[in-house]
Amino acid sequence: MVSHMAKHDPDLSLLFHALADPTRRAILTRLAAGPLPVTALAAPTGLRLPTVMRHLAVLEEAGLIATAKDGRVRTCAMVPEALVPMRTWLEEQRAIWEGRLDRLDAYVMQLVKEDKE
Repeated sequence: MVSHMAKHDPDLSLLFHALADPTRRAILTRLAAGPLPVTALAAPTGLRLPTVMRHLAVLEEAGLIATAKDGRVRTCAMVPEALVPMRTWLEEQRAIWEGRLDRLDAYVMQLVKEDKE
């Protein structure tokens, strides 16, 4: 089980770190509608451009966005498939916990049944 977790760990850490910040989540939400230039992404944040660039660098390092430069304009686009490792991990966790809850429920029902006998 540990080796399985280690396989996902670095990618998941980068993804969860990138998504932990509300500014970065807001940027991703805006990019979900389509690619945008950095200046358009920076405007509604109220942050200085270097700060926005650092946020974009974190998103890019996690693989959540891709950037391209055309002349002086840098455009960012979301990479939705980058969320797959996170979705897979969350589904695995959900399955584990649902299994545990099902076993707990069965155990409690058995206790109730034995108590009535």
